[in-house]
Amino acid sequence: MRLGQLIETLPGLRAVQGDLDVEISLITADSRQVVPGALFVAYRGVGVDGARYVPDALRRGAVAVAGEVEAGNWPVPYVQVDNGRAALAWLHAAWYGHPSRSMTIVGITGTDGKTTTANVLFGILKTAGLRAAMISTVNAIIGDQGYDTGLHTTTPDAADVQRLLAQMRDAGTEIAVLETTSHGLAQHRVGAIDFDIAVVTNITHEHLDFHGSYEAYRDAKAILFRSLLGAQGGAEDAPRLSGGGPHAVTKTAILNADDGSFPHLAAIPAERYIVYTAEVGDRAAAIRQQFGATARVTVLQATGVRQAPAGMSFEVRRYEAGISLPSMVLTTHLVGRYNVSNILAVAGAALALGIDADVIAEGIAAFEGLVGRMERIDRGQPFTAVVDFAHTPNALAAVISAAHQIIEPEGRVIVVFGSAGLRDREKRRLMGRVSARLADYTVITAEDPRTENLDAIIAETADAMIAEGRVEGVDFVREGDRQSAILHAVRNARPGDIVLVCGKGHEQSMCFGTVEHPWRDQDALAWALERLGGAADTPPPFPLPTWLGLLPI
Repeated sequence: MRLGQLIETLPGLRAVQGDLDVEISLITADSRQVVPGALFVAYRGVGVDGARYVPDALRRGAVAVAGEVEAGNWPVPYVQVDNGRAALAWLHAAWYGHPSRSMTIVGITGTDGKTTTANVLFGILKTAGLRAAMISTVNAIIGDQGYDTGLHTTTPDAADVQRLLAQMRDAGTEIAVLETTSHGLAQHRVGAIDFDIAVVTNITHEHLDFHGSYEAYRDAKAILFRSLLGAQGGAEDAPRLSGGGPHAVTKTAILNADDGSFPHLAAIPAERYIVYTAEVGDRAAAIRQQFGATARVTVLQATGVRQAPAGMSFEVRRYEAGISLPSMVLTTHLVGRYNVSNILAVAGAALALGIDADVIAEGIAAFEGLVGRMERIDRGQPFTAVVDFAHTPNALAAVISAAHQIIEPEGRVIVVFGSAGLRDREKRRLMGRVSARLADYTVITAEDPRTENLDAIIAETADAMIAEGRVEGVDFVREGDRQSAILHAVRNARPGDIVLVCGKGHEQSMCFGTVEHPWRDQDALAWALERLGGAADTPPPFPLPTWLGLLPI
């Protein structure tokens, strides 16, 4: 493709120097990947300015450069842009023919619940007979192909996102569901995508090591909602389409009225708002007051929630313009009050897509669960054993609360969890406080310590539990080896208890130092339960460095 074609719709374009007819064979922001004919995109990273690598890119055969600085004395065409990361996304979108414009795009963001929400919505779309595709942190589905994304993954980079969207388009996809993380939004990995529906689950304490503050974290999430009618940050003059794709829809924001982000997100313009709440009482009028008099607002409110170990059922009342609409009765295999909110978010997105209420109910009822989300592991033990991805204070609180709701009255909640190294340190104390207040017994262990000292990470959580009045050796213990921690938990479980192994969920590795070691909580928990049941003394499935005694525990 010629350079001139690539930059025809490029937002934030400041200046162009040189021959725009030059043929481009590759777009990359990594000078090491440059081949003859490449367009090299230089942008300022966290610690390095890509402009310093322009000479290396030229030596490797780059025939054009795009960047944020003024043009240097370079022998190739140069394109100056406001934001290099945003430009990279738009250039790749142009390279693949702007695939998002060929389908309806649903973006789902939030701290917790994104993957569950995305997968349940995808199931509804399939129930409705629509050609749907999905990218989540657990899996990706395009056409008849499924892809495992269970390692330490987040939103793919801009090149991969546009390539996957092009594959979706070529497979005849009508509606695509995309998880959009705060990193992916802030770093423009999902730039140049014409989102039609934006969904938020919640915005709580997470990733503050990257964003610096809750407000900055929330604002990164808000980029998704600003993109509905405006443009994403760094691309203010970017063109936007209204309701693109074969199933054109009104540009709709799906908001959680029970979350602290609601007033902030409600102030962002959209063509339509669908607001959901799981709180009791007459909320519709108060929610409606958050918007202008002419705004189109639909309120979904859950009522009559009935919980059981096998799932939940509840009624969803609908209100629009002060008028009560026909309600829906939903049944789900998912458990926990937090999943009421997730299901409401799903129902809102499905209604925005024009799917009938009975199809929505059928799709939700058919969804049996997701790997690493309240996933039960059964080896005949007289108590319940569960693996869950809960790795934030909010998610840990929600999962422990859900466990209390489904166990027997005399049962205890035993929790195994840790906090990651080189990440938001405040989480360590916050999660310690949550477990101290809600769990009956806690085993503090490793969760991706990376290059930090594991003892020090665990100590911060333990100190928080002690500050809450918990006694070490009675209410909680420290066990740095995660396999040993899980084994300790199941050995201390009594009939009627529930053991929650939290933090890894679908992930398939654990990082010690800079090495990713194979690991699955499901297999580790199954091994511990089998040993408890009298199985042969076989080695653990994924011995970690701590198990081998190579690191202090």
